[in-house]
Amino acid sequence: MAVIERAPAEPYWVERIPAPVWAVGFLLLIMPALANDFVLFQVFGWTFILGMIALSLMFLAGYGGMVSLIQMSVAALAGYMVAIFGPSGVEALSLFLPWYVYIPGAVVIATIGGALVGALAVRTEGIYTIMITLAIASAFFYFTRQNYGIFNGYTGFNLVVPPQLFGVDWRQPVPFYYLTLGMAALSWLAVVYVSRSPFGLALQGVRDNPRRMAALGFNVTAHRIAAYAFASVIAAFGGILLVWQNAQISPGTAGIPAVIDILVIAVVGGLKRPIGPFIGALIYVLLRSFAPDALSAFGLSTERFKLLIGLGFLLIVFFSPDGVLGLWERWRARRASKADPLRGGSR
Repeated sequence: MAVIERAPAEPYWVERIPAPVWAVGFLLLIMPALANDFVLFQVFGWTFILGMIALSLMFLAGYGGMVSLIQMSVAALAGYMVAIFGPSGVEALSLFLPWYVYIPGAVVIATIGGALVGALAVRTEGIYTIMITLAIASAFFYFTRQNYGIFNGYTGFNLVVPPQLFGVDWRQPVPFYYLTLGMAALSWLAVVYVSRSPFGLALQGVRDNPRRMAALGFNVTAHRIAAYAFASVIAAFGGILLVWQNAQISPGTAGIPAVIDILVIAVVGGLKRPIGPFIGALIYVLLRSFAPDALSAFGLSTERFKLLIGLGFLLIVFFSPDGVLGLWERWRARRASKADPLRGGSR
């Protein structure tokens, strides 16, 4: 009697998640019991927000091959829409609509704006994409600074706070921490899912060889514009959280330094993995928060913290074009090669 061997069952998706990921997730969930309000609100809250905006850039650059410098402007546009449609301290310009109107409206308008910019940018490649998106970001900054009828000019809007849903003040450190953590996790999961979907695989094919994908019947332009729209949704939610954290928004939110900061965060973390932007954001926030204190302790000007950020960026890019994650993967590969007996190493 023949014995039929059964193929081993594929592990569930839960079993495929590495143990360190579970450990980090558990640590983030219990972080309010370990950290103070400053760490929760300013360090981790800001990290998750900047990581989301940088994640939108990583999606375009890593999976679409399009380095866009418009993502911070998209985030700022969503923040301005929340301040204009919702409540703020500028009663003459804000419409004071309910939250279930101004939040989706802000996301939709920012997404449309990002898609329109994408429709222009996808007709260029390489350095020209960077320049056209940088030019549009600069134009948006100066427009918001000079327009007083809608954007309130240089002053911007203040007292822009999240609605108190379910009786919770979401701007308190612990609720805001969990709000930003949840949105960052959803954004990360969305990027991971989309990157493995037929659309994401087609987008990566467009990145590698657009002519071949067009010959196979794929609409290259439509895929790229759709990628801009998807990335704009993530950036829009990041911009809403950013304006809620600061309780204000002004043209400086979309200034050129902020635009470049998002690029630095994405590159430092790594453009090949969705977790990279959050790692880069954490490094940036830690330097931004504590470097001035370290400099003042040595009697140096606190304004030179940007020099430290720039030097760190140059060192990481010089030694690893793939960012911090690239350094980590190279270290693991070197360790594995030493432990491989076929290569003469020892366990």
